[in-house]
Amino acid sequence: MGRNKASLRLGRRTLLGHARAGARDSGLPHRVIRRDLVPRCGPLGGIYTALVTSQAEIILFLPCDMPFISGDLLKALVRRLNPRNKALFVKQSGRVGFPFLLRRVALVEVEQQLARKQSSLQKLAKSLQAQSLRLPRDRAGELFNVNTPDDWKIARDRWRSQQAHRKRMRPF
Repeated sequence: MGRNKASLRLGRRTLLGHARAGARDSGLPHRVIRRDLVPRCGPLGGIYTALVTSQAEIILFLPCDMPFISGDLLKALVRRLNPRNKALFVKQSGRVGFPFLLRRVALVEVEQQLARKQSSLQKLAKSLQAQSLRLPRDRAGELFNVNTPDDWKIARDRWRSQQAHRKRMRPF
């Protein structure tokens, strides 16, 4: 994108604000990782930082560039994590990605992957023998993420369409 996606405005909120709203709507405690303890290693830096600095047994990871994610979806993911699994990743188009859940015990594998200078979520999921979950078609749109200027245009168009639909559906 050539700029900080988290600060892009979609309606009255930034992309980060939309992610935080989804987390808040889930009723789960949440926080933002603003600076990775291990910089320049992709999402693994934030994952490592969260696992090291949190006391939570299970951590739900969200990116800042998925503005349509809902609190209901996040709660459903937490309910679906099998007690025997270290991780649950959402799977879309044959690949795992955000949002995902990790148990604190996954820290060992994250540290090993960082030591090998591997920043792939795919490799992390594989090393954790992670549970994967495909969303039903009616929920898949919540995983839309903004990575390119074209994605940003699609997100803005979709946002406007949703807002127009909500206005038409309001009671008198």
